[in-house]
Amino acid sequence: MSGDARKTAEGLTYLTGFGNEHSSEAVPGALPEGRNSPQRAPLGLYAEQLSGSAFTEPRAHNRRSWLYRIRPSAQHPAFTRTGNGALRTAPFTETVPDPNRLRWNPLPDPEPGTDFLAGLWTLGGNGDAAQRAGMAVHLYHANASMDRVFSDADGELLIVPERGGLLLRTEFGLLHVEPGHIALIPRGVRFRVELLDDSARGYVCENYGAPFQLPDLGPIGANGLANARDFKAPVAAYEDTEGPVEVVNKFCGNLWTATYDHSPLDVVAWHGNHVPYVYDLRRFNVIGTISYDHPDPSIFTVLTSPSDTPGLAGVDFVVFAPRWLVGEDTFRPPYFHRNVMSEYMGLVEGAYDAKAEGFVPGGGSLHNMMSAHGPDRETFDRASAAELRPQKIDDGLAFMFETRWPVTLTPQAAGAEHLQRRYDDVWDGLERHFRPLR
Repeated sequence: MSGDARKTAEGLTYLTGFGNEHSSEAVPGALPEGRNSPQRAPLGLYAEQLSGSAFTEPRAHNRRSWLYRIRPSAQHPAFTRTGNGALRTAPFTETVPDPNRLRWNPLPDPEPGTDFLAGLWTLGGNGDAAQRAGMAVHLYHANASMDRVFSDADGELLIVPERGGLLLRTEFGLLHVEPGHIALIPRGVRFRVELLDDSARGYVCENYGAPFQLPDLGPIGANGLANARDFKAPVAAYEDTEGPVEVVNKFCGNLWTATYDHSPLDVVAWHGNHVPYVYDLRRFNVIGTISYDHPDPSIFTVLTSPSDTPGLAGVDFVVFAPRWLVGEDTFRPPYFHRNVMSEYMGLVEGAYDAKAEGFVPGGGSLHNMMSAHGPDRETFDRASAAELRPQKIDDGLAFMFETRWPVTLTPQAAGAEHLQRRYDDVWDGLERHFRPLR
């Protein structure tokens, strides 16, 4: 992307707050006073509501935004089916769930001219998109900006860049997201992805279920983990362009395309809480032990999509951010464990403190429910003998998509050339040390 585009992205001003009502107008007077849908919207605009939840959901869970746009969204030709590429959607039925520990290297380089949408590659997932339950794990590798517009009716998209910055041109305005940030595009919101570097690579969690929200803090109290004020929504910015624009819609797992005679990114003003946002993961306020033992990884939860069972998430987004380790007489890397939840882990930069090598930025691992995992032999030996002085972990940024159901692989993930075939070997050599007392 040109230097002018990067300068435009860096010059954005954001509104702050998570899940609250926001408003923005690109032209003074575009937002109506006191009425969402006046008989005549200001400046000759059309009023339109975008609902991300059922009308009658409790107020605390209700997601909707009012958009004041140049043309209504209803003005478009019929959509027709187009190819899905490497994008897949739940239910995942082409393979059976795999109990083995699995790990992949980064995606191979894409063909020239691959944009974000064409560069999406589905690893697997669970649930059923048509039933609004479950999630999917995607990766992307792109080397071209989009000249088309995309929206996902199946779920919201949590984008985790690992390499290369992105400029997201959305109906609500512009979002600039770099590695170390996350961006969320709500269900149904149209957007276009422009690259700020020669190529871009990263991860996407497609959440079919309840929208992501901040987790409850419980005994932690009022402060800690992700702070609402650090989530940033875009300022209104619109495109007033005539001419053919391809619009791609993901609906019940398939891609559909239509050619509009104008840009659908034509919202001049908006207000509501069904909005895209960005968050800098380095602002995460890590909570940890200051005495002994290793807290569970739930203390690293940034966002959660609740299920119908209290405390059981459809999917959690967890970040292992820079932090101090100070526990006394404590094995400090993540402990050996088996978990009722399933974990897909990725690495944005550096190294992860539970793995010596093989787990690299752009790659990922999958430990399905009750699959035993933990530190590899080299990490275990080193941590067992380490001097337990205060230690700063600041040379890596890892994350996890944790979900209530097993992740079933796509055939392309199960047979990928970049799948590490001997991942189990990292636990070889964990010797017997048991010496019974006599």
